[in-house]
Amino acid sequence: MAASCRLKPLSRVAVSGGTHGNEMSGVYLAKHWLRDPMELRRDSFAVTPFLGNPCAIEKCVRYVGRDLNRTFTTEFLSSAEAEDEPYEVVRARKINQTYGPKGSAQAFDFMFDLHNTTANMGACLIVDSEESLLPMHMCHYIQTHYTRSPCPIYLYKLPGEETYSINSVAKAGLVLELGPQPQRVVRADLFAQMRGLMACALDFIELFNKGTVFPAFEIEAYKITGLMDYPRYPDGEISAMVHPKLQDKDFLPLNPGDPIFQTFSGEEILYKDDTTIYPAFINEAAYYEKKVAFAKMEKHTFSMPGLQRE
Repeated sequence: MAASCRLKPLSRVAVSGGTHGNEMSGVYLAKHWLRDPMELRRDSFAVTPFLGNPCAIEKCVRYVGRDLNRTFTTEFLSSAEAEDEPYEVVRARKINQTYGPKGSAQAFDFMFDLHNTTANMGACLIVDSEESLLPMHMCHYIQTHYTRSPCPIYLYKLPGEETYSINSVAKAGLVLELGPQPQRVVRADLFAQMRGLMACALDFIELFNKGTVFPAFEIEAYKITGLMDYPRYPDGEISAMVHPKLQDKDFLPLNPGDPIFQTFSGEEILYKDDTTIYPAFINEAAYYEKKVAFAKMEKHTFSMPGLQRE
């Protein structure tokens, strides 16, 4: 067996809740931990909870000016200040200064980002790519030790794409994406799941820091290949909705010839590509404005080397 990869122990970990101000599990967990951080404490590292987008949280909206979680690219982080720039651009620079700078040796070791989705994603773990060794080991640990629900892994970074999410300012990160939950609502069951997932993830870091050797493994994950828009009229208005047979079928196989949309007059529109995909974020409420009916995913099995601290 190949030798384990060695990484430095983690000392500074951040947790963002409310990166989107109407996704309430993370909002209320972060607020709870800001009042009482006891359950975040571990012996070998410090955890700092914070509210990602305070203005959006106050208004209970996803964002005020632009999507904060698409604003951590070089274009925005290095741009000159402007009087009329969106609030989220200013906020992104502040977060980058506090928990980064992105790509620097001074950045926080790890950042968790807590989200909800209206789609039937379950307890989804989102990582930028399979090349992120520490987060992939964390996902494997969670899948093994958190038994309340399945935890599919979603790899969000397209080839050649710059990371754009809030946790990309840290050296490594993980997104918890729990659903289905309506916007502006907090459900006790998903709140408890998110809390349990965070405890499990922090336990993994503690074990890693204290010298646990994590062996090599194979792991299944879903890797994004593109996005599917809704059918539209010439004026841009959507002309069909997600088909009932596709609704709530996140991470299940969609085969050529399966129905994906239903027009408002009742006609079926079929999936015409020649390969099976595994859709995710199906009919996500926040993605209507982004012209996304679902994300197109491929299912892969990755071989991950062992891991231990330096």
